[in-house]
Amino acid sequence: MNSPILNQIGTVFIPVSNIEQARDWYCDILGVPADGEIQFGHIYVIPMNGTGIVLDSKIFSEENIFKNPVFHLNTENIEEAFQYMKKNQVELTSDIEHNHYFNFKDPDGNHLMICKC
Repeated sequence: MNSPILNQIGTVFIPVSNIEQARDWYCDILGVPADGEIQFGHIYVIPMNGTGIVLDSKIFSEENIFKNPVFHLNTENIEEAFQYMKKNQVELTSDIEHNHYFNFKDPDGNHLMICKC
């Protein structure tokens, strides 16, 4: 059966309380410049390879915070990524599990994951 819907994820929206602070934090963690435009006063599109990430302060509320990771960021070296996040004082919510992934929180409390690909 053919479908007009592609089997691709275009972008993930992350609820954030302060768009400027979230932009700076995410761009710093990802090592990308934070020089893009904040659109409509509440949206920032992070320059990504592959599936996009959009930070959105308009959708922020306590109920919308990710309680579990809904996606993971890739790394080729899980130990190096773990140490990098520790060095940057990111709140880690797990150790490296199965030599493959770990979880952490962004400043708004969204639960995220880094996984060795």
